[in-house]
Amino acid sequence: MLPLFLAQAATPDMFIQFAPILIIGIIFYLLIFMPMRKKQKKIELMIGALRNGDKVITSSGIYGTVAGVKERTLILKIADQVKIEISKSAIAGLQSPEESQGS
Repeated sequence: MLPLFLAQAATPDMFIQFAPILIIGIIFYLLIFMPMRKKQKKIELMIGALRNGDKVITSSGIYGTVAGVKERTLILKIADQVKIEISKSAIAGLQSPEESQGS
């Protein structure tokens, strides 16, 4: 009878030992993964809404104007008579009004 009592008493202690790890995991999720997901969704919505004439910045730092939209790529005009085709995933964001005035 005594060993069964000791086995039952040890079970709650095991949960208490793993509680800090679980709490750290929850905090890590709330501080790291949730904001990252929100940012990724925002970027995906922005890329899906791109139209001809939008001024964008690529992840490699190229500034340009959208000259064409395809299913997975964009035609980006980066200078007069210079157009490149890039992946939609290479778009980092839209140019801010201050950046647009400088070009």
